[in-house]
Amino acid sequence: MKNHRPVNLELSTIRFPITAIVSILHRVSGVVLLLGVLILLAMFNMSLASEESFNELKSLLDQVWAKLILLGILAPLAYHFAAGIRHLIMDMGIGETLEGGKLGAKVMLGCAAVLIVLAGVLIW
Repeated sequence: MKNHRPVNLELSTIRFPITAIVSILHRVSGVVLLLGVLILLAMFNMSLASEESFNELKSLLDQVWAKLILLGILAPLAYHFAAGIRHLIMDMGIGETLEGGKLGAKVMLGCAAVLIVLAGVLIW
């Protein structure tokens, strides 16, 4: 009996389907959000500590690098939100086929891109 399983898996040569990519990115965005929440909590604490620290945070958020960090937190939030809505829709039995899953992944990526652009526009 001949075994047709690959002996050496090179991950760089494997082509993942869009549904796998969306799923992996959903998990990665969750981890990034965990780290982002720590930054947002520090900002929240700074805004409530005193009037001086609030004004300092306000001037800090006028900096370009601070806006980029904030966008770096809001972009995974938008992606994770869109992917979560996709999962809720799939839990209702919609888009569970292979074709439906691919279409749902593409629609979700489009919605996430729109949300990320909106977040960028609102920050600037």
